Amino acid sequence: MTAATRAGCIRGAAVVSSLCSLLSFAPVASVASFTLAACGGAQPAAQADETRSIAEYDLARDAFQHGRLREALAHIEQALALDEDNAEAAYLGALLLLGFCAGDAQSSDCRFDSAEKMARRALEANPEMRDAKNALGVILVHQRRYDEAITVLKPLTEDILYASPEKSWGNLGWAYLLKGSNDEAIDALRRAVAAQPLFCVGQYRLGLAYEKRGELDLAREAFTRAVETDQPECRRLQDAFDARARVAEKRGLVDDARADLERCREIDERTAVGQRCAAQLQTLQ
Repeated sequence: MTAATRAGCIRGAAVVSSLCSLLSFAPVASVASFTLAACGGAQPAAQADETRSIAEYDLARDAFQHGRLREALAHIEQALALDEDNAEAAYLGALLLLGFCAGDAQSSDCRFDSAEKMARRALEANPEMRDAKNALGVILVHQRRYDEAITVLKPLTEDILYASPEKSWGNLGWAYLLKGSNDEAIDALRRAVAAQPLFCVGQYRLGLAYEKRGELDLAREAFTRAVETDQPECRRLQDAFDARARVAEKRGLVDDARADLERCREIDERTAVGQRCAAQLQTLQ
């Protein structure tokens, strides 16, 4: 992910920021570079459609980076209508559909099956699109198809050309974690955070894996690394504060648990996690 794209993600909606932590999003050449190649004369119809498709993709990318998901999806549909083999547009379409799910997975706007089709469409157009493979793995995890997700993600972790190994390792670890394979999850997630120590979602999931294995001190350390960073989005990772409070209470550290629950509630009391933290505060002894 380029610096400009990362900045766009941070400026955009919360769902876009959360996607950036799990997926890679790299822009392709803009429409200007394609129109320059055709300046010598009139463009054939197919080439004109391809150029217009790239222009629609550029508009979709800008809308996505600023959190305007519905507007972005409309441009993606137009881009693919003009060029069904526009792999970048199909990949971005998969991210957009995941974005609708990030806000509320139970919403009628959340359609993992449509996101899967978009990701597979991108891979049909460009089988070497590694980011689309990663996105497909994430979608399969959401669909609870863990073995399929592992089949997609494991080869990606072994691909030395993939520029975001922390994401492939992190998502592979997530699949193992939800499948119940804690040892494999810990191995994968340790590799993820070794590749990128500031990968706070990976640190959080590593903490969950340690907690499931009963290693509470290691779990608490991982949750701490998840939230005590210079990354603004990490300091607002409600789930990690909730989890660290849970572990602290198990260890008898009531004051620490209370502080984490208060921070969790302060981040956003309207979310399900925020409401759970607020309720837990009322019962904490």
